[in-house]
Amino acid sequence: MRVLNCPVNAAMPDKGQLNIPLADIQAEDFGAHETIERGRSLARQDRWSELSRQMREADEARTCTPDGTPVAELLAFGARSDVVLAVEHALTDMNALCEYDVLCGISELEDEMRAHPDDSMIALVVALAHIDLAWAWRGTAADATLPPLHRSRCAAHFDRAAALLPKCRAAAPNSPMIAAAGCALLVGQRNTNLRVADEYERLITLDPHNQRHMRAMGTHLLPRYFGSYDELEVQALRNAARTQEIWGAGGYTWVQFDAIALDEEACARLDVEYFLEGLQDILRRRPDQPTVNMLSAYCAITIQNGLGLNENADLVRAQIHDAANWLIRDHLTELHPLIWAHAANGFNNSARVNSAERFAARGQRDALRAIRDLFREELRSGMDVTFTPSGLRLSQH
Repeated sequence: MRVLNCPVNAAMPDKGQLNIPLADIQAEDFGAHETIERGRSLARQDRWSELSRQMREADEARTCTPDGTPVAELLAFGARSDVVLAVEHALTDMNALCEYDVLCGISELEDEMRAHPDDSMIALVVALAHIDLAWAWRGTAADATLPPLHRSRCAAHFDRAAALLPKCRAAAPNSPMIAAAGCALLVGQRNTNLRVADEYERLITLDPHNQRHMRAMGTHLLPRYFGSYDELEVQALRNAARTQEIWGAGGYTWVQFDAIALDEEACARLDVEYFLEGLQDILRRRPDQPTVNMLSAYCAITIQNGLGLNENADLVRAQIHDAANWLIRDHLTELHPLIWAHAANGFNNSARVNSAERFAARGQRDALRAIRDLFREELRSGMDVTFTPSGLRLSQH
């Protein structure tokens, strides 16, 4: 941990200085990276039984990284990453596609599954690989312009994943990782007859302490996916009631969290008072600095995306943006740059980060700009603004 000393204007020594401890970027990113590499290494060494054991133990213990990513999912991603990344690379280069057998890698994973016929974790890795490959073939093209080969391969991989997951669920009915895979499969299949809210409700019941499941449910209840604005509101309220003992009103806030950042109408319809009450309840239960940084960055940066597109939504955004004031002043003690960098992307977990250092540097700049704006008057009057482990300290420069 080091302290950033940020003069507001070096040419004007009478102005105040912002001082804030900076979380170690390498340490912040290391846990997830190390877990992915462990999964990749175990798969490369054909130590599938060991991989399965570690996945099962992490899944049963609901072990997560500080940002809520399940460790079991990171291990599974590492185990299938060589196969998935090779196909993704081939699909970006038609010459490579012609030279590379895109079925070779997944066939090898299928062979490992057949060699361990009673292992639900290994079967799950294969199912998740098929879901990833389906999305790789789907790409970002519009339905009307998607080549027939891509369309058929996408459908085939989704169908294969759909055939595998029921066996996984039967073998491990209380596994949140398998339930999450089921939700991911529904999103890919886009079958409007399916009750996506029911699937997510089951997942959240299995792992109610993990906010990521609630956030994903809210996103997929938007009209652009499977739901409606009315269903989003109803399910957010239902989630708050179901998770009251764990999150208080925070269950409502988590379901709306990403949805209102993505959709202007959802934002305009928000019960903003209840949402803000949920923010406070989340902090009472999770006062750790990663959570404080995420909520602060969300209110300071993420919620501003889309400003000016909908007048009613703008009124809601302004009230949520104001919450950054008390979040930062009353709860922030250190800066986590990677979290602030993700905030600018709307916490898009699928965003590829080529350089954690450059990505974090952008987050650091955004955070310092937001914090300087918040303390503009104090800094201009010559006050030093210092964040300490025991709280904020203002002193004359």
